[in-house]
Amino acid sequence: MPIPDYQTFMRPLLSLLQSGKATPMKEIYSSLAKEFNLTEQEMAEMLPSGRQATYMNRIGWAKTYLVKSGAVESPQRSWVQITSRGQTLLKKHPKIVTNKVLLEFPEFAAFQRTNTITQTEAAQSPKDSLSILSPEEELGQLYAAFNASLTSELLLQINQITPQQFERLVVEVLVAMGYGGSVRDAGQALGRSGDNGIDGVVKQDPLGLDKVYIQAKQWTGNVGSQEVRNFSGSLTYHKTTKGVLITTAGFSPSAKDTARQIGNIILIDGDMLAQLMIEHNVGVVTRETYKIRRVDSEYFEEL
Repeated sequence: MPIPDYQTFMRPLLSLLQSGKATPMKEIYSSLAKEFNLTEQEMAEMLPSGRQATYMNRIGWAKTYLVKSGAVESPQRSWVQITSRGQTLLKKHPKIVTNKVLLEFPEFAAFQRTNTITQTEAAQSPKDSLSILSPEEELGQLYAAFNASLTSELLLQINQITPQQFERLVVEVLVAMGYGGSVRDAGQALGRSGDNGIDGVVKQDPLGLDKVYIQAKQWTGNVGSQEVRNFSGSLTYHKTTKGVLITTAGFSPSAKDTARQIGNIILIDGDMLAQLMIEHNVGVVTRETYKIRRVDSEYFEEL
């Protein structure tokens, strides 16, 4: 079964605290993982940020929402304890506790309003109002969706430029990544005829003691193994051992296998090229920057 959403964790979390004793969150994580029969693979699944296990994040948000509703409290850092309101919730709702249930408490309703939860969403049935993702996961998915859309737009633009512009673009990307000293210095092979399969050259070190040769083509279909072998021959001709083969399309499985066997050629397909452009700010501009902050519990403990 998939990892439960954070609302599904709410009532089981309350049940674990039913005795009234303060319990460390570490124990809560372990107990709920066992209760829901989470596999090792499921417990190893991470958030898009890679900073926390998904199941722990969802349990953490279940705790946060229960705290905001007054059903549980945190007597000390990373510990939780049920309140009388939480005990009442357990008796009143023997099957499930959701955001809709918690909205009966004014503290939680105010908290939800600050989190832009609409009245329409609040009026949905308990089943419909379940959200699989925690707020952090939703933000991560929105970012991923936006990034995917930006990648598609970039590839559309890349496929509309001339071959000469494309060659310059890939050199600019590699220079932005730290190769070469400047585009003028790095792209010494650009625009030359009879380049023997080489479209650009970048320095691997500031002094230019080692160089990386580039072949960049706007292929419309997947690049095959023959193109990889041809590029390998070009590297041999230029007495160099390192090359980057870049395409706006993709590479066939045989091309990838050939590159692995040769060992000195890096393949960059259209999606990877777009991601490198985004990461190193080539052909993109930053419109807005949002900082996501969380409460620093240690700060308040040390006051």
